[in-house]
Amino acid sequence: MSDTYYKEVGDYYDDDARDFEARYWDNPVLQRIRQSFREEVKRHKAQTILEVGFGPGFDLTHFARILPDSQVYGVDVSMEMVRLAQSKIDAENLKNAKVAQGSVEDIDDRFPGVRYDMIYVFFGALNTVDDLPLAAKHLQNLLAPGGKMVLTFVNKWFIAGMGIELLKLRVRSAFSRLKPVWGGYSPTKYLASKCYSPSEIKQAFTPLQCTYQSGYSIVYPAWYYHGIHRRMPQRLLRVLWQMDRGIAQSMPGTWGEYMLYRFEASTASNISETVG
Repeated sequence: MSDTYYKEVGDYYDDDARDFEARYWDNPVLQRIRQSFREEVKRHKAQTILEVGFGPGFDLTHFARILPDSQVYGVDVSMEMVRLAQSKIDAENLKNAKVAQGSVEDIDDRFPGVRYDMIYVFFGALNTVDDLPLAAKHLQNLLAPGGKMVLTFVNKWFIAGMGIELLKLRVRSAFSRLKPVWGGYSPTKYLASKCYSPSEIKQAFTPLQCTYQSGYSIVYPAWYYHGIHRRMPQRLLRVLWQMDRGIAQSMPGTWGEYMLYRFEASTASNISETVG
């Protein structure tokens, strides 16, 4: 694990936290996709839930609120995001929610001995881990027997995005996700991260079984194409969203801007090997 790397990621999101919430509430595309992510988590009963990379705490407080009999935990590398999430927890007096600063590798230290029925990650927090296979092993060892993970990643093979960027003559931007290190979404602020293909994700989380996968923004414009969304009639956007969901689990679904995966542990044991 690289403490320097995680400090850089934490500093990036500390600085971004000030505008993060306003940007989200002003973007109906992000809201629509987030709700779809949440619905997948809600399909599975869980007494202990962990969110990795909770940001300002939108989802962690949502699940703590609607699942009062469950305990919801969260870690985030950004101290400012922890502060924002804790302020929401305190404002709503959510006794079943706990948050801490840390990376995937720190979870067992932050919440000793807890094993989770559900671990979820929304909007690609695992794209910024130092070592994905190692992070996957840590998460596997945190699962209770029969536990599940709902994980979303920024996808390497975003074909529509590549096409749009090429039409704009932005060749470097079109293929930036294919580089060993991706610079993130911002054109002005660099965030060292990596985009993964579906096969790379599944390999990293072996021996967990991937029982479901779904793509997002395959034909539905990605959340940062504000101009496209402004020019398109809402009726057409709704049609494109329905088309997106219709092909989300097919081969073309693996060409979306995000990929969601559900992994499941054996009911007998979740531990595949000891993490050093």
